[in-house]
Amino acid sequence: VQLQAFGGGLVQAGGSLRLSCAASGRIFGGPLVGWFRQGPGKEREFVAAINLSDGSTDVADSVEGRFTISRDSAKNSMYLQMNTLKPEDTAVYYCASRQGSWSQRTFQKYYTSWGQGTLVTVSS
Repeated sequence: VQLQAFGGGLVQAGGSLRLSCAASGRIFGGPLVGWFRQGPGKEREFVAAINLSDGSTDVADSVEGRFTISRDSAKNSMYLQMNTLKPEDTAVYYCASRQGSWSQRTFQKYYTSWGQGTLVTVSS
């Protein structure tokens, strides 16, 4: 399975971006699809996840109320809408997919397919 994340760019603080994640062959490789990010000098961290089977979603506390994860089944794509961006949101954002339990959605080690990452830079 190959995932491709795109939509990153440079935006001013307070602005918005929408990231997209597409899967090759219209197969994500698992019902759980997540976004992770790695900021400069930081560990990669969980941002959001969606269960493609039932539509369940979850976002990290740090982006709650600002970021929304969604899907378009017809396009076999998954999105991360990012609003009210802050400089601390600057990071490379990765989408990933996996089989398995929803309860483990925040643990990146269980994700088996990863996209190449897209850079989001938020200027102050």
